[in-house]
Amino acid sequence: MTDASAPYETDGSRLHAFPTDDGTLAYRDTGRGTPLVLLHGGFLDHRMWDDQIDVFARHHRVVAPDVRGHGQSANATRPFRQTDDLAALLRHLDAGPAVVVGLSMGAGIAVDTALEHPDLVKALVVCGAGTSEPEFRSPWVLAVQAEWARATAAGDAAAFVDATMLFAAGPHRALDDVDPDVVRRLREMTEQTVAKHSRAEASPLVPVTDTWARAARLTLPLLAVTGDLDTSDNIGMAERLAHSVRHGRTATVPGTAHYPNMERPEVFNALLRDFLAATG
Repeated sequence: MTDASAPYETDGSRLHAFPTDDGTLAYRDTGRGTPLVLLHGGFLDHRMWDDQIDVFARHHRVVAPDVRGHGQSANATRPFRQTDDLAALLRHLDAGPAVVVGLSMGAGIAVDTALEHPDLVKALVVCGAGTSEPEFRSPWVLAVQAEWARATAAGDAAAFVDATMLFAAGPHRALDDVDPDVVRRLREMTEQTVAKHSRAEASPLVPVTDTWARAARLTLPLLAVTGDLDTSDNIGMAERLAHSVRHGRTATVPGTAHYPNMERPEVFNALLRDFLAATG
């Protein structure tokens, strides 16, 4: 991945490479029109938006990056902020201001970018999350996090992936209740990203701070989408953010947990399409 202008094929996706001073970032860039940025969740990559990219590229320029250390993007070797990576990419592509859509970790990056690089963001959609400073209290989430910590300490990548897969079902279902193809896609992406990292590797990620107080001053349109089977923490943070901003509203995708865009793409796409029309 050395030529930012030349697309290359990987897993059926036509990716581009954006060179930085700390390795390259991979991204999809397709369609024409108002820029629409799709930011994936933790341990995943741009392919979690496969049911959205081509649909919205009919009327929008869709940019879907792999966040640093995920998918085909390089691991970080020096301190970095995810929002600065995204801002550098969008400025390189002249793709702002954009409607920025993020799920989970991606939602935090989306909000951070609205705070740190407001000229690049015209509207926000957050899915199953609030800002990049999450607050978890649910016993179910805390148990998953404890299993993550145990698996990491033991160097048990398979157990780490298994724990991550629980978010596909959420606390109210078994994983067998979820469409097997959705689980397969999530597992494939997670396994590939986890394999990029070693147990001893220290994360050089630099957080954005005071995000909840700062986000409350945002004046751009914001839609918070949640699955009704997601954790109470994730639903609560998304709703808190929507109710904090001046032009925020919420929407629910029934029968889904943490990945509503993958479980019921037709419903999610309709919500996003309506939001895009309302924001011009």
